[in-house]
Amino acid sequence: MGAGAWGTALAKVLADSGNNVRLWARRPELADEINRTHRNADYLDGELPGSIRATGDHAEALDGACTVLMAVPAQTLRANLIGWKDAIDPDATLVSLAKGIELDTLMRMSQVIVAVTGVDPAQVAVVTGPNLASEIAQGQPAATVVACSDSGRAVTIQRALATGYFRPYTNSDVIGAEVGGACKNVIALACGMAAGSGLGENTAAAIITRGLAEIMRLGIALGAKPATLAGLAGIGDLVATCMSPHSRNRSFGERLGRGGTMQAALAATGGHVAEGVTSCESVLALASAYDVEMPLTEAVHGVCHRGLSVDDAVALLLGRTTKPE
Repeated sequence: MGAGAWGTALAKVLADSGNNVRLWARRPELADEINRTHRNADYLDGELPGSIRATGDHAEALDGACTVLMAVPAQTLRANLIGWKDAIDPDATLVSLAKGIELDTLMRMSQVIVAVTGVDPAQVAVVTGPNLASEIAQGQPAATVVACSDSGRAVTIQRALATGYFRPYTNSDVIGAEVGGACKNVIALACGMAAGSGLGENTAAAIITRGLAEIMRLGIALGAKPATLAGLAGIGDLVATCMSPHSRNRSFGERLGRGGTMQAALAATGGHVAEGVTSCESVLALASAYDVEMPLTEAVHGVCHRGLSVDDAVALLLGRTTKPE
């Protein structure tokens, strides 16, 4: 459900693994284009398997589906689900591909799914990890995490996703998987800001490492397992998003680091807001609710929402009281 870059890339993985896939596109004309050309040129390069059938009708997409993967942006998931829920099989496995914390409620995406649909939390899974859509669509080797409290459902999704180039691992820690996915976009903005302002690899390494420390503090406070955040769903996703030129969050941060305004950075990305710009608000609010210190997230929030310059944000971080690691 969602024919953006990530939804389309994962539809290709599922098709390459031998599944028949229905792909819902918000724009019916995009669905028609995918069916006619077997391409989604707006979002990804390359040809798509013929076993993917696109539709602009959500009821058609959901009819009889035993597994529903939701690839819409985090802040629109609730509104979309409200429109979809009556067409979803009550026993279906619902899989979140979105990475974020809902602004108004501070809910993780799995919690939003349960709240809207009323399904048992054991029916909800999360797919996350160092998964840059453009590389996966090219068939480059990648790994991912399928997190679900029901091990049987996790293994079923794992088998559906396993291909010669895409290796899924199962995990029971849904909280850790979601916290890692939501927070890494914020730290990637910080890495981009540093690179854009001319800072080098020492700075990037420090941001990634200290970023992981604050992600782990928040995750543990919410009940996550440290091992999850030390794996693909945590450090793996963090490194990929912080370092890749294909990462929208890093690229957005670079434009800010070069002195660009939020409006200019938005214009350069075709009006698409990097996920971390919104996530830093909800992540910071969640951290405050649990009395968790997240200085990098706070600095990113200052730049994106309070008019703080990147140079001033760096000075504030370096001026913090020294302490043991």
